[in-house]
Amino acid sequence: MSSFSNVTVDAKANVYFDGRVVSHTVHFADGTKKTLGLIYPGKFHFGTAAPERMEIIAGACEVILDGTTEVITIEAGTAFDVAGNSGFTIKVIDGICEYICSFLPA
Repeated sequence: MSSFSNVTVDAKANVYFDGRVVSHTVHFADGTKKTLGLIYPGKFHFGTAAPERMEIIAGACEVILDGTTEVITIEAGTAFDVAGNSGFTIKVIDGICEYICSFLPA
């Protein structure tokens, strides 16, 4: 997806890991929300409250879901799901990884 219509965007950025991960929240009329963000090179762990789908729209990353040891390579045009009350470690080796995070129903 390259654009969203009829949304409200929070101008204040969500900044994590000293600016190595930055996103903005997008609110939809139906009450759902997504975040659009950038991940710079590094390795970062995120916890989840609600289930999430992470779509990689540019760049690439490696992901390890909590409770597993498998390293999954995710490239632009693909996605991975994370269970609620869980988490994942994401690693960007070079370049910038761009993503859309959708918060899914529990």
